Amino acid sequence: MGERTTYQLDDRIATITMDDGKVNVLSSQMLADLKVALDQAASDHAVVVLTGRPGIFTAGFNLPELQAGGPHAQSMLTAGFELAEQLLSFPTPVVIACPGHAIAMGVFLLLSGDYRVGTAGSFKIVANEVAINMTMPQTAIEICRQRLAPAHFVRAVTLAEVYSPEAAVAAGFLDQIVEADQLADTAREVAARLATLSPEAHAATKLRLKHQSLLAIRAAIEADAGTIGDAESA
Repeated sequence: MGERTTYQLDDRIATITMDDGKVNVLSSQMLADLKVALDQAASDHAVVVLTGRPGIFTAGFNLPELQAGGPHAQSMLTAGFELAEQLLSFPTPVVIACPGHAIAMGVFLLLSGDYRVGTAGSFKIVANEVAINMTMPQTAIEICRQRLAPAHFVRAVTLAEVYSPEAAVAAGFLDQIVEADQLADTAREVAARLATLSPEAHAATKLRLKHQSLLAIRAAIEADAGTIGDAESA
């Protein structure tokens, strides 16, 4: 799929791995590679396992690029949120295997999977925009709203609370945590179980369940367009 992503199809399970050798920054190229990989998985009618490199799912957008503003930054922001939208409406189940840290846009992708398996350890799960002087985009708020537990929604979005993997389960970022050496096998076991679901019923039920959220997210993507030039927005 590209230098930063790999795609492996095995028995109706498509494993998409991000690995840029560093912190899996969601550059324009990484986002484009992920979209191609997801399009391939849809064509293969495969259950998806999306994962990262040891210790990191993704640290989110390239911050200097984002803070520079301009059309390129806006395009990157939109591409990231449209990737989350694609995951949320994906026709087959999406399992996210989070090998460690998930930060900013990484959290929003995490919140867009159907089932999320995290890794135990000293890792940070955080939407840190407010902590780094960025107003949370409306799209990010809607992505958080549709999955976070109500008691944690404000804390995560407006207070930039940092969650450990264990605390992230109660908050709604993750569904399960395992030891690092069990992550890949556990994610595949979950994917294999989900592959036994009726594809038609799963796809239709997912869209019915997420209908209002997807409408809100699409409207928010359009509302966020052009805001990247605002020094207080990102």
